[in-house]
Amino acid sequence: MSFQRIDQQLNESCFCIEVDEAALWGQICEGGADLRIGREHLFSSGPVFVARADHQAMVETVHAIEAAAALPAWRDAALGRAPQIARADHGPRGAFMGYDFHLSPDGPRLIEVNTNAGGAFLNALLGPAQLACCPEVAEAIDQAPFAAFEAAVWRMILAEWRLQGRHGAPGVIAIVDDAPQGQFLYPEFLIAQRLFERQGATAIIVDAADLAFADGRLSWRGQAIDLVYNRLTDFALIEPRHAALAAAYSAGAAVVTPSPHHHALYADKRNLIELSDPERMAAWGLDAGRRAALSHVPSTLAVTPETADDLWARRKALFFKPTGGYGGKAVYRGDKLTRGVFAEILQGGYIAQALAPPSERQVQVDGAPTPRKVDVRLYAYAGEILLTAARVYQGQTTNFRTPGGGFAPVILV
Repeated sequence: MSFQRIDQQLNESCFCIEVDEAALWGQICEGGADLRIGREHLFSSGPVFVARADHQAMVETVHAIEAAAALPAWRDAALGRAPQIARADHGPRGAFMGYDFHLSPDGPRLIEVNTNAGGAFLNALLGPAQLACCPEVAEAIDQAPFAAFEAAVWRMILAEWRLQGRHGAPGVIAIVDDAPQGQFLYPEFLIAQRLFERQGATAIIVDAADLAFADGRLSWRGQAIDLVYNRLTDFALIEPRHAALAAAYSAGAAVVTPSPHHHALYADKRNLIELSDPERMAAWGLDAGRRAALSHVPSTLAVTPETADDLWARRKALFFKPTGGYGGKAVYRGDKLTRGVFAEILQGGYIAQALAPPSERQVQVDGAPTPRKVDVRLYAYAGEILLTAARVYQGQTTNFRTPGGGFAPVILV
């Protein structure tokens, strides 16, 4: 007799919860430009169901990583290989950490850790926009995390501000990216701006290239900036157009979160090598309970000329990622790898992670149930889970181009 878990059953057959997209986009745009154009697949057509036991295992993995990152040996290793700018610790813990998981029959598998993880503000609106077919189904949607989101975000901002020795609250917050109005996730910059303004701050959305640093002050068009919510993917702030922000960060002139320091401690993919090595974690002083939680991190190795023959022989069971990558760029499934691409990978800067295939969710596409892949992201601050969401997609990595795909709320069962 076969047995299928309730979360799997629901992901295969439940289509009774939909998204009120008109109301959702109305909240995002607030009567302004139609930001939905070019973002038609930003939101999935339904939620993803996750077993509570799996979610708890993910939470425990996040806590274990926080504990590991606090170890002196971890910090020595992570910061020792980081660029100089990342080695100074100004105090903040890093806003909006993202922990991405695939779900397997043997439990969740941590795929990667991200700083400046995108989508939290969008998912906070998406959750309440779910339309259930009946009151019983509606009751299954836990609205508490969404209702608590704004207060939790502001506590995080205040904590970052005060951890860098500031008092009171930041007066001017800059949401910073490259050409932010052209970014795919620009809608959530607007949502973040409104949230900060409701808390009494002046919030501005700024192109990093337009920042200035002079006389110990970071500014934009003459306006001094107290705190930067950093959405740049230049994690070490090495590009010339980011020179002003880099100088202000190095001087501690503005609170920058997340920062190069946080990326080095958490999101550099070389950290996965240590996280997946229980012997090293034990030697560095991580307790047995935390090491057990890290069993959800797939085995990860550095790609080097010395390991080349072994990795090529095992490539079909591996996934290759750049150590400083983001957004699924320049990643390769080993079973699709050519000799030519592998030779490029061997030039340096890659890790090889044991393949952890994603689970699936059936979604309605043109009225027909259609399989899509799923990953689950926990948004966290200092180990506290702010929100859990999923991304539904087709292809090698998440892409927001898939009919029926996009961000999806998570319902625990």
